[in-house]
Amino acid sequence: MIKRTIEVSREPLHLAVRLDQLQLRRQTPDDELVASIPCEDIGFVVVDNDGATYSHAALARLLQFGAAVVICGRNHLPAGLLLPVADHPEVVARLREQIALRRPLRKQLWKQIVVAKVRGQAANLPDGSAARRRLLALAGEVKSGDTTNVEAQAAKVYWSAWLGEGAAFRRDPDAEDGTNAMLNYGYAVIRAAVARALVSAGLHPALGLHHHHRANAFSLADDLMEPLRPMVERKVRELNQAGLTQLDPAAKRGILPLLAATVRVEDQTGPLMVSLHRVTASLVRCLQRKEDRLLLPVWWADGE
Repeated sequence: MIKRTIEVSREPLHLAVRLDQLQLRRQTPDDELVASIPCEDIGFVVVDNDGATYSHAALARLLQFGAAVVICGRNHLPAGLLLPVADHPEVVARLREQIALRRPLRKQLWKQIVVAKVRGQAANLPDGSAARRRLLALAGEVKSGDTTNVEAQAAKVYWSAWLGEGAAFRRDPDAEDGTNAMLNYGYAVIRAAVARALVSAGLHPALGLHHHHRANAFSLADDLMEPLRPMVERKVRELNQAGLTQLDPAAKRGILPLLAATVRVEDQTGPLMVSLHRVTASLVRCLQRKEDRLLLPVWWADGE
């Protein structure tokens, strides 16, 4: 079943729980009930309203049902993430496998991720364009561990062509408004989905394959989301072309459905939130040295 994404942004609602139903209530003398959703149907709750309030029971029950809660700050970008601590029967074994991962396999897995990301970037550019041809060529040049930094070379080509010929764009990961903020929001939503899938598989999201900053608690999520970044970028460009250029409620409503977008993992297609569990299961098999190929989501059409 596709889990639902609940966004609280237009008004300062109170989140409570009753009989395993998440209740959204207006904070008025009448305590008006706006909606009641079964906790078991919820995958994400995104809260972006300074006046929103919560009961402890609501947060605890959502986590017990496996939902993730994303808290946005005043800049409307995600500022925090509550993840369920999975009651996975082999969580200690997974942790040992992550720690024991040998460097050669780690580097091979990172190569596969970079290749998938660059191919996804190429799929976002016009068929036959010089930039697209260059990206596809670069994808074939990635070495183990990406020692020649093809990822950075591809980014330079990609961002100069992303919005089309003559359209100037400078990527800014710290931006709080405009198109960059829309991208940052989309990345953060996908990152939360990947982190949720990792925890569900008994994996620790802080132990990355390539990302490893000491202050980053989601390094592994950052690794696995790389091939999905171009998916966000395609959606944001579509929203730009429809006249949405700021991170407002309309833009968020356009971005959040990415969680249910159809992707392909190997020979199976399905919603992104579901398919991510196949990706994390594939990673577990790699950690156990049963496989050396990581299954990654493909979101663009065949032949692109």
